Amino acid sequence: MALEWAAIGAVTAAEALILLLLTMPGLGGMRKGLIAVSRTALQPLLAVVPLSLFLALEIYWKYEHMTECKGPQCGPMERDRAQKSVIKSQRNAILVAGALLLYWTLYRVTAMMVRMEQLSAQLKKLKPSE
Repeated sequence: MALEWAAIGAVTAAEALILLLLTMPGLGGMRKGLIAVSRTALQPLLAVVPLSLFLALEIYWKYEHMTECKGPQCGPMERDRAQKSVIKSQRNAILVAGALLLYWTLYRVTAMMVRMEQLSAQLKKLKPSE
């Protein structure tokens, strides 16, 4: 299962990097190229949605079937292992939520940038006719 978590981590990092470059001020000359890269990357990055949902179901299943470590029969090592498992599940849930949120944000920002480019082209077209 570590491969799935590594994949979703890499996709999340790629989404964050593209989003950072798209929203960074001062890159006006590169803006069209960044928008093109973002638009072409959105379709393959869509694979993060079903993968995230699958991993969220895995987290839920592990949480529901987790053995409880209470009472005198539970030693300190078992308690530590149970706590570590809970913390790992919480970290993974944050990663899944972040991947989905970053994909949605990247999609909306790309759509907004495309619309801004279209409106800018229309404005340039209308300016000389005045």
